[in-house]
Amino acid sequence: MKLSLILAPYDSGHYQSGVGLGPEAIIAGGLVEALTLSGHDITVEDIGKVGDEQGREIATGFAVCHAVAARVAASKAAGRFPIVLSGNCLTTTGAVAGDGADSIIWADQHGDINTPETSTFGFLDGMALATVLGLCWRPMANAIPGFQAIDPSRCLLVDARDLDPDEKRLLESLPVIRAECTQASGAVGRLKAAGASRTHLHLDLDVLDPDILQANRYATPGGPNPDQLRLMACGVARLIPVVGLTISAYDPVFDASAEAPPLVGKLLVDFLDTLERKDRET
Repeated sequence: MKLSLILAPYDSGHYQSGVGLGPEAIIAGGLVEALTLSGHDITVEDIGKVGDEQGREIATGFAVCHAVAARVAASKAAGRFPIVLSGNCLTTTGAVAGDGADSIIWADQHGDINTPETSTFGFLDGMALATVLGLCWRPMANAIPGFQAIDPSRCLLVDARDLDPDEKRLLESLPVIRAECTQASGAVGRLKAAGASRTHLHLDLDVLDPDILQANRYATPGGPNPDQLRLMACGVARLIPVVGLTISAYDPVFDASAEAPPLVGKLLVDFLDTLERKDRET
């Protein structure tokens, strides 16, 4: 398969710091080699520095989305499957714009569904899924070429176990589908019933059980192990067309043994094999 690995190494407006170190660490951990050995044709692109010199979180965060949307759209036009390695979860807004997804599967220990009106800390990434669903930052999101907000009924939120009170209340009022990682494949039918036909898969690595692998500074007990996350990704790929993938929020500082990169490699090898087998069958 022809693939584009698109690196967006930002953390809250800062280039290559915190979780912004994750994309390069995953590449340095042998991802290209693993995918090449599996027969894939790889290009690697770093969006580079965007935004302004002040590194303002909101302005730079959406500048990253613009850059990623353009790279993803170009990748699709060239017949390549886009895989975005990002620091921030907000970057998925740009990936969704570029790949034309009409639905999303969002695996994350957090809901990321705060808005500026509900957020206690004002953390932009805590509003990432809300932005994708058109619940906040609408003028800035709508300015991203190709962006169309995804209807909440076409969102599957996987293993979100660390929710603010306002996020819990909002999710009770929305038709967002929720499932634990091991049950996510069984919930895909509800996505399709809502009209989903082209989904984007978002994997925040802090969805993993931190007792097995802590991906960043955020650690909430529970969550899937790496094999369960890999099987979930493959399971949904068998059931619904996946048009793009984002892997986010890996901070190598919290992974002293560098366990995450080979696990990401194994996940992607199996996930892409599933996509190829499905293509051969259809």
